Amino acid sequence: MSYFGTDGIRGKFGESPITPDFILKLGYVTGRVLIENNDNPARKPSVVIGKDTRLSGYVIEGALQAGFNAAGVDVHMLGPLPTPAIAHLTRSFNADAGVVISASHNPYYDNGIKLFSGDGKKLTDEMQNSINDKLKAIMSASEADNNVIMPILDPAQLGKNNRINDAKGRYIEFCKGSFPYQYDLSHLTVVVDCANGAGYSVAPRVMRELGANVIAINNTPDGININADCGSTHPEGLQKAVIEHEADVGIALDGDGDRIVMVDEAGNLVDGDGILYVLATQCQTKAKGVVGTLMSNMGLELALKAADIKFTRAKVGDRYVMHELEANGWILGGEPSGHILCLDKSRTGDAIIAGLQVLAVMQARGKALSDLTEGFEKLPQKLVNVRLSKMQDPFEHEELVAAFAKAQATLEGRGRLLIRQSGTEPMIRVMVESDDEIECDVLANDLADHIKAVLG
Repeated sequence: MSYFGTDGIRGKFGESPITPDFILKLGYVTGRVLIENNDNPARKPSVVIGKDTRLSGYVIEGALQAGFNAAGVDVHMLGPLPTPAIAHLTRSFNADAGVVISASHNPYYDNGIKLFSGDGKKLTDEMQNSINDKLKAIMSASEADNNVIMPILDPAQLGKNNRINDAKGRYIEFCKGSFPYQYDLSHLTVVVDCANGAGYSVAPRVMRELGANVIAINNTPDGININADCGSTHPEGLQKAVIEHEADVGIALDGDGDRIVMVDEAGNLVDGDGILYVLATQCQTKAKGVVGTLMSNMGLELALKAADIKFTRAKVGDRYVMHELEANGWILGGEPSGHILCLDKSRTGDAIIAGLQVLAVMQARGKALSDLTEGFEKLPQKLVNVRLSKMQDPFEHEELVAAFAKAQATLEGRGRLLIRQSGTEPMIRVMVESDDEIECDVLANDLADHIKAVLG
């Protein structure tokens, strides 16, 4: 089995695997893998650890650092910061790995662990597999065997901790450095929805220090209100605030600050596909190509084709978008949910930096966001989640395969069908796109009902 899903290890806090004892062992085995891969025996490996605003983050943070220290790894504590900040500071501190304690857009009772390699990218499959193998061994061992599988080092070899007090300032300056020096935001009123998450402090500061009149909302985290009817997964409040304050633009982050959706001056939502369209077609230098995912709307593909920009799809997950970008030598990619990669600015999806690039285009073009999205029309899309009693592969059932083939033939040339399994829960996701909104809705629900009837 693999403990890692599409985006690290995630689950409900207090339930396996997100328990203090498991997290302790995760820190330990990850530390041992870092030591095994350490090519400089004169120094101990080191990691940086950051987190979002969930109360459970304090418990996980303590268990992780204990595990790393027991393995002989030094730990730099960053406190609450967006996921991309941890990726950046991993490189900045020349650390061997970065660790983010977060469940991203999930409710407060969930939490998780994301790992970055020393270059600030998602962990390689090889290293992730090595960590997973050691985890399986240690979790299957009896208590009596733990002294063999998880040996205690000579105290002189243990790692130590230190807290980085200027972590926020370092990241703020990094973000500001991605914005063209010849522009500022003094002519804009920007509403920033911080999702009561990791970006609650730094996101408004970045915008203010670049001159914007900032109206911050959902920026008072209490440990349990993260993502609660706010942020990128619930943009309705942001849309309302933009209209009420007569703002020029709205920006919504998710709980860990790596996703962004935007709202134009009329209150219209601009999701990740719309942001990719603006950055690909409206920047001073047109993109050579864009990487989307299986979830990217077909309207984006058609709009980029009309602009003579290449487009390809990766599997869902920003790590796969990154792989495809590197394979093609491109710099722009992302997901409709708001993971946006601008590889000329940052090595991972970064909501603040992506937002700044859109604001820079608005400044350079002298246009409102609504003007920049002209030419991009999304096809009607319907997504239905089918929850199962246990995960099963729908493509192992001939009856379902035949139904999928019939639906795809119906949509040929006018839309598309996507059936995929969730990477984190027993759920099948049915997505239908069509130039006919009614057909889209009916077909998606019919297929979902068929899946439920067959798989239960």
